[in-house]
Amino acid sequence: MSDMRMQLADMAEGLFADLAGADFAGAWPRLTEAGFAGLLVAEADGGFGGDWGDFYAVLRLAGLHALAAPLGETIIAHKLLADAGIERPANLEGGAIGLAVSGARVPFGRDCAAVLVADTGELRLYPREACAWAEGCSPQGEPRDRLTITGGPLASFSSNHDVLALGAFARVAQSAGALDAGFALAIDHVNARVQFGKPLAKFQAVQQALAMASEHIAAVACAGQAAAVALDLGDASFEIAAAKLRTNLAIEAAVPVLHRVHGAIGFTIEYPLNHFTRRLMGWRGEFGNDALWARRLGNRVAKQGGTGLWREITARGDRTGEDRAA
Repeated sequence: MSDMRMQLADMAEGLFADLAGADFAGAWPRLTEAGFAGLLVAEADGGFGGDWGDFYAVLRLAGLHALAAPLGETIIAHKLLADAGIERPANLEGGAIGLAVSGARVPFGRDCAAVLVADTGELRLYPREACAWAEGCSPQGEPRDRLTITGGPLASFSSNHDVLALGAFARVAQSAGALDAGFALAIDHVNARVQFGKPLAKFQAVQQALAMASEHIAAVACAGQAAAVALDLGDASFEIAAAKLRTNLAIEAAVPVLHRVHGAIGFTIEYPLNHFTRRLMGWRGEFGNDALWARRLGNRVAKQGGTGLWREITARGDRTGEDRAA
């Protein structure tokens, strides 16, 4: 854990809570002012000097408060540029940076000052002027735009980072927060709503459904934190694949429960639950869907066999455990 994580989380909690419900135009200037884009950039280079555990903590809070901005993508882009020794162009200062991976739609593409395009190990940074957008939207109604390149890049460089995996890790962290927020709404509702003379929380069927959902939500938190530790140690390919797949499965299982225990109110647009569940349903397919991460994980397991898999799991567990102890 970095020395500043508690202070960073406190700052993010207050700011994100204040920005809840704000659109991109309302949220981004304040995020820029707070300097979150430099979270993973070294202090010597003008950043926070944070680690991936800090990233997880901040992005979880972004999901908890339904922050409408590509914060994770911008932080990752700054990290990749800094690692390559590339200074951010002055004309992009303060703007969001989108991530374009494998031809997928870019979250908030039309709102970004630049886009970092990942293509077979090569990364290229394109300014807004070199981008054309076929506009689309997520289930939440936020921009998800198809990119066409119309000009030259500001910078090109290679990277050892798996950009798809880093984007997936961001969605794991955001999903952990959104699931927590949805679960809190469900608990409040079943304790307040009275049916047949007693709160819904007293009914065994409701208790059982929420207990099942809580197991899935807790598993996402554990998987996400393990992936953060592994990233800080250098290799998180196994942990991120497992975390993203586990998150996608948790969304599939928990979101219907959160809606069902709310009854009819859970399906109304005015009730806040949909701000989390619609985002979750969209995030499930971003930076790799169930099939992609199941295939990656399955191929790795098949190559190792049962004995090899057990050796890897225990070795990686020992490695992350030693890091926490240190």
